[in-house]
Amino acid sequence: MEAERVKVLDVDARTFIGVLAERLKEKIKMPQWALYVKTSPGAERPPDKSDWWYTRAASILRKIYLKGIIGVERLRKQYKRKKKHKVYPARPYKASGKVIREILKQLEEAKLVQKVEKPRKGRSLTKEGVKMLESLVREIKEGKAKIKG
Repeated sequence: MEAERVKVLDVDARTFIGVLAERLKEKIKMPQWALYVKTSPGAERPPDKSDWWYTRAASILRKIYLKGIIGVERLRKQYKRKKKHKVYPARPYKASGKVIREILKQLEEAKLVQKVEKPRKGRSLTKEGVKMLESLVREIKEGKAKIKG
C-alpha cells in the first residue's frame, strides 16, 4: 500500500516554519551584514531575533511550495510593511530585494530551489526541496520533529 501523501498545509504554518528554520541552519549561513540590515524601508530597525535569517528563508521556501513559481518582486510584495508617518497616512513599502535574493542564492546552492524560465521567470522547488519539506511535515505530524517552543 502507498504511503499517504502529505502537504505543507496539513500542519500549522508557525510550527512548520520554526522547525524548518532549525533545519536550514545546517544548510545555509547568515551573512555578517544581516545583523545590521533592515528587512524593508518601512521597518524602523533591524530584526530583534538573532536567527531571523533562517525564519525568513523557511518562510520563503514555504511560499515557493504553495505558489509554485515565484519571483523576487512578488516575494518583495509578500513581505511588505507599512511605515508610519506623523503628518501623513502610513504607506506600504516593499521588502528588501537584497535579502530575498541572497536567501534564494543560498537555497539554490543547497539544491532546494532552482531558477525557472518557462512558463514564467522565477524560482521553484527542486525535487529534493519538495521531498525535504514533505518529510518534515510527516515528522511533525508523527511528533518526531523537535518543535522549538
